[in-house]
Amino acid sequence: MEPGEELEHTAKRELKEETGLSAVHLKLLSVFSGKDFYYKYPHGDEVYNVIAAYICDTYEGTKLGQAEEVKDSRFFHLNNLPKRISPHDKPILEAYKKAIGMIAD
Repeated sequence: MEPGEELEHTAKRELKEETGLSAVHLKLLSVFSGKDFYYKYPHGDEVYNVIAAYICDTYEGTKLGQAEEVKDSRFFHLNNLPKRISPHDKPILEAYKKAIGMIAD
């Protein structure tokens, strides 16, 4: 997030920078924080992240083959996600599945 930038603008900008896609419509899923979002960087700094996750149901553009910060990006069906997912992403994916009615609350 850049100084003075709104969360939704940050989400749109980051999507564009990392995938080449432009979000047409975003809806706030939730804000995530707490012990599940602790991270220790290789150089020793420790943080507790605060993550605003959005649902993007409409986008435009062509997905980039590779962006500077992204090694690989692909779409996956929610029933066929990769086995190696960051532990920080799992609670967000679970919240998304609940939001779309894929799993019961």
